[in-house]
Amino acid sequence: MEYAAFKHKSPVFSKLEANGFRREREEYVLDRQIMDGEFSVEIRIAPDGAVRTCTRDTATGEEYALHLVEEAQGTFVGSVRSAFSALLGEVASACFETDVFQGDVAHGLIRYVRKRYRREPEFLWENFSDAAVWRREDNGKWFGVLLAAPRKALGIGTEGKADVIDLRADPSVIDALADGKRYFRGYHMNKKHWLTALLDGSVGIEELCARLDESFLLARK
Repeated sequence: MEYAAFKHKSPVFSKLEANGFRREREEYVLDRQIMDGEFSVEIRIAPDGAVRTCTRDTATGEEYALHLVEEAQGTFVGSVRSAFSALLGEVASACFETDVFQGDVAHGLIRYVRKRYRREPEFLWENFSDAAVWRREDNGKWFGVLLAAPRKALGIGTEGKADVIDLRADPSVIDALADGKRYFRGYHMNKKHWLTALLDGSVGIEELCARLDESFLLARK
């Protein structure tokens, strides 16, 4: 499940061990007690930033989950829920940072690249905080650019900005896809070799990930 404390946030892995997490294979794990030791909470953070938790009654060792059920009411479950939420809030504050791109599609792509390629968005321009790139580790070439583009520049409105991604693509693919609605010729990039996709949900996340994989391969040259 997705926890509110971590919504649109990414872990800063260099801070995890400094704040009590231990490494277990590829995951980071933290054990803490709440409710004066009545419950123990295990927090696991995967390489893609996904967070899992398990809360147990320390006396019986049995898993407790009522605090995760919105419909569950009562003074006791409310106290557990409050203590649990406070713990997650502390972890989020100490070990996570807020993503600049907060749309669900952009966030999904950030998680995908983190898991598949172990790469984080790099903000290279001090004056453009809403633009970031992904670079291949072996040759430093860009294979993706996340940015907020003016809707007017894309031809899809007159006000505001839209989250988009620039990807390398074969010219024939760009010719076939660029429809001025979901896909565009490269925004601020070479329009023959870069494709821009709108990240408003009009292009499915699986399709975007596949095109990101192709962009990664094209960047190896």
